[in-house]
Amino acid sequence: MLFNGYKKKLFLIPIIPAFFPTDAHAMHIGEGILPMSWAIAWTLLALPFLYAGVRKVREREKKDFQFKPLLGLLCAAVFAVSCMPVPVPIAGTCSHPCGVAIAAIILGPVLSVFITSIALFIQAVFLAHGGLTTWGGNIVSMGIVGSFTAWMAYAGLRRLGAGILGAAFVSGLLSDWTTYAATSLELALALQGDRPVLDLFTAISLAFVPTQLPLGLLEGFVTMGMVSFLLKRKPEILAKKPRINTNIIFEKFILHGCSCKFVAKRLFFLLVSCIPNKNFLD
Repeated sequence: MLFNGYKKKLFLIPIIPAFFPTDAHAMHIGEGILPMSWAIAWTLLALPFLYAGVRKVREREKKDFQFKPLLGLLCAAVFAVSCMPVPVPIAGTCSHPCGVAIAAIILGPVLSVFITSIALFIQAVFLAHGGLTTWGGNIVSMGIVGSFTAWMAYAGLRRLGAGILGAAFVSGLLSDWTTYAATSLELALALQGDRPVLDLFTAISLAFVPTQLPLGLLEGFVTMGMVSFLLKRKPEILAKKPRINTNIIFEKFILHGCSCKFVAKRLFFLLVSCIPNKNFLD
C-alpha cells in the first residue's frame, strides 16, 4: 500500500524543525505587518472554513482508514513546498511556492484549507515564517483563495473535457498567482496610509512579479508531476471527476460555518469598518 510505513512517522512532522534551527526568513505575511483590526478581521473570515474543515476530517476518518495517512502526507507536502522563501523587495514579505493545489485536487478545497492552516501554524511557531496574529490573513490568501482557485480551475477544466495533467498544471499555476494577488490586497488594505489602495495594490503586485511569474509556472509543473505520479501509483484517488456546486462556498462554509446569517452580516460590516479612510475607494 502507498501509505504503509508512514503512519508512525507522521507525528514527527511538527517537531523536526525544532532540532534544525536556521536563520529565520519572514515568509508569508510576517508578525506585526497587519494592524490588529485587520488581523482579527481576516481571522474571523477564516474561522468558518476551518470549522468546516474539522467537520469534514471527522466525517472522512470514520469512512476511510487510509484518510489520515493521506491527510498527513499532504500536510507534509504543503509544509515542505511552502518552506522555500524568496525575499521580495518593498513588499514586507517573501515569495514562495504554495503547494495547495495538489491538496485541493485530491481532497477538495475545504480540506485543503484545513491542511494549509496546520502547515502555516507550524511554520509560524517553529520557523518564524508568517505569524500568529497574521495566521488568519495567511489562511485567507494561501488557504482559502489558493485552494478554491486550484479546485475550481481543476474541476472546471475537467468538466470541460481537459486532460488531467493539463488541468493540474493550470490549477497549480493559478492557485499560486491568485494567492499572491490576495496577499497583495491584504497588504495594500493594511498599509495604505494616505495612498489609494489600488495604487498600493498595484505596486505590491508588481513587486511580486519577478519572482512569482516563474514560481507560478514551476508550481504548475510540480503539481502536474505529482498528479502524474499518482496516476501511475494510485490512480483511484483521481478517478472521480470533480463537481462544482455554485452554492457550496456561501451556503455551506460561510453561513453554516458561522451558524447564522446574522454573524455573516456582522463579519461583513467588521471588514468594512476596518477600512481606515476614504482612499479605499479612490
